[in-house]
Amino acid sequence: MSKDVREAAAYDNARWCDAVCASHGLAGRIDVEAWSVPHRSPPWYPDAVTLRPGVDPEALLARIDVGPGASVKDSFADLDLSAYGFRVLFDAQWIHRPPTGTPAVPPLTPVTTGRGLAAWASAHGGGELFRPALLADAGIRVLARYDERGAVVGGAVVSGDDPAGVSNVFTHTDDPDEIWHAIAATLPGVPLVGYESTPDLAPARRAGFLPAGPLRVWLR
Repeated sequence: MSKDVREAAAYDNARWCDAVCASHGLAGRIDVEAWSVPHRSPPWYPDAVTLRPGVDPEALLARIDVGPGASVKDSFADLDLSAYGFRVLFDAQWIHRPPTGTPAVPPLTPVTTGRGLAAWASAHGGGELFRPALLADAGIRVLARYDERGAVVGGAVVSGDDPAGVSNVFTHTDDPDEIWHAIAATLPGVPLVGYESTPDLAPARRAGFLPAGPLRVWLR
């Protein structure tokens, strides 16, 4: 897949990381090279995301707190941060789904209240990571799948709109593919991007998501 798709996916992911940091009172910085936050990001979120290939590693690391726990999302898997005390945490694959066809499954339901977000976050496992300020961001949609009792049994976050970035996908049902089909059904006609690592890549592929190139996350 073209570099443009990877750059769009990286930018969308950076936009989501920035929103999460902002909801925790952390102001990020974004330019053509990367997104970064100067103070430690919330758990599971990087301190920097590269937005183009060939970013200078020293200049990138100068933008963040490089103490223990620092992490960098190397969006093009072309950095070597081992000389700076980092190790590879995991490798993953950018994915994209062209806006073709609408799966015949019910769409997901938007989460619109603080109470609803708390229930969603509990089912997701992120707990206090997801704060109500996220619901006030017009560029972010928190989506849920409910069972017949009204309990959250799956969900995702969608950020941006062209393409729309998909993240935080989870499901507690016996069909891991359904949630991916439901995401596509929720945004018919919209190109989707995101990333997954094995084994979560397979359900996305079966729902029509195609590989777009590797990424890597480094941790110190």
